[in-house]
Amino acid sequence: MQSEHIFKQYDAELEAVRAKVLEMGALVEQQIIDALESLISGNQKLAKSVIKKDHLVNGLEVQVDEDCSHIIARRQPTAGDLRMVLMMIKTITDLERIGDEATKIARFALKASESTQKLTPRFVEIKAMASTARNMLHMALDAFARSDATKVIAIARMDEEVDEQYQAAIRQLITFMLEDPRTISISLEVLFLAKAVERIGDHAKNISEYVVYMVKGKDVRHISMEEMEETAKD
Repeated sequence: MQSEHIFKQYDAELEAVRAKVLEMGALVEQQIIDALESLISGNQKLAKSVIKKDHLVNGLEVQVDEDCSHIIARRQPTAGDLRMVLMMIKTITDLERIGDEATKIARFALKASESTQKLTPRFVEIKAMASTARNMLHMALDAFARSDATKVIAIARMDEEVDEQYQAAIRQLITFMLEDPRTISISLEVLFLAKAVERIGDHAKNISEYVVYMVKGKDVRHISMEEMEETAKD
């Protein structure tokens, strides 16, 4: 009976940490949504809210990191449980960085709302990139919640789409700057914004790859799409 009680307590501890990771993920996803909305609408209050929430994301990262360290020290997890703990430690790092990128977007939105200079037409493509990147994060978090390794393929393909959109934005912004030197300042700022969105996609892809490691016990980083697909299906 004592052994059964210990196992139940251990499972409860793992589930509590898992819930915190998902809470952190939901908070970060909302940051992206709000940051983009503040950029589109010029809502300064919303932009400031995104910036203020960054400390909540950082706090959750510290909590999960400490919880995982305690589980490793006290419970000495093995096999699938150990992979889950390691996956969560990696995931919170990527989530914290996504939160940082969302905060950058919010700061840009705040600055843009106070500026008399108009945004470049490339902002339309930035919105499309941000929408894809947010969907990637949502799918990655859903894959973690469901222990579903198969979503990594769709997320990897979406990441390629974001990369292509980023490269297209760079080319267009360069054209703007060459044609009209007056656009150099705002074009560079939009370029940094595009880079922030592109990095959100990269971090979301990382999380989906950690899910594969947790479920399958295989590292799918730095392998071809075909190999990744085979691993996810096995």
